[in-house]
Amino acid sequence: MPTDSELVELQQTLYSSRNPTRRWLHVSRRARIRDLILRHAPQRRRRALEIGPGSGVYLSLLAELFDEAHASDIESAYLDHARLLMAAHANLTLTVDDITRSALPAGHFDLILCSEVIEHVPDSRAALANMARLLAPGGVLVLSTPQRFSTLELCCKIAFLPGIIDLVRKVYREPVLETGHINLLTTGQVRRQLADAGLATCESQLSGLYLPVIAEFTGRAGLQVAKWLEGLVARTPARSILWTQYHVAKPIAATAAAARTPHVRKPVVERELVEVAV
Repeated sequence: MPTDSELVELQQTLYSSRNPTRRWLHVSRRARIRDLILRHAPQRRRRALEIGPGSGVYLSLLAELFDEAHASDIESAYLDHARLLMAAHANLTLTVDDITRSALPAGHFDLILCSEVIEHVPDSRAALANMARLLAPGGVLVLSTPQRFSTLELCCKIAFLPGIIDLVRKVYREPVLETGHINLLTTGQVRRQLADAGLATCESQLSGLYLPVIAEFTGRAGLQVAKWLEGLVARTPARSILWTQYHVAKPIAATAAAARTPHVRKPVVERELVEVAV
């Protein structure tokens, strides 16, 4: 499995990939998520939380929009890159916390962002239940995760086989690492799990058409084909082949979200980690 530093390097590379389709898939996803945050951020903007910030591409936006921006991950090492942003954003706090049994305070956050995380979590139901618990009344969850039967995820199962992965790396000539996606869900499954967590979905989107071989060998022409087909496919039952699903959800009732009482464990705040390290 790749190290956390390798994963961050990969995330940074994806936004400037030599391959036009690979670059578009990630840049367009980033643009959609930024748009969802800007459109759905509540009027009360006290605190925002990003779960699993990765390379931190959304933290600056959250720090600019909210009085406080928080980022959490299950391991301190996964927050290393986000630490670099603390110098530019005094209102940014990093916390070690397991979202499946979060010890963060209930009803504390006006917006929670969880982008490309739950596919790495075995128990996404527990994760979503905790997100619902952490949302303040009137709060908003912005969630994105790959679709289980998208062409990209299906092709990845083949691409990462021994021997084939070496060929894929030669084709792309840039970092290509195993995704670590252990909990891929369909759109219907995500919406049901959101509902079970006490969250009502108020907007959903799909994006990202990957066409194997065309993406690897036809450059910009192949990208234009993918963009054109994406718009057509999104309006048909075949939309399950699109890569990324996006959901905006709000608490059905504040009491339902607050009623969940997961395992209590004191979170380790980044400023405490700095003191220990010294």
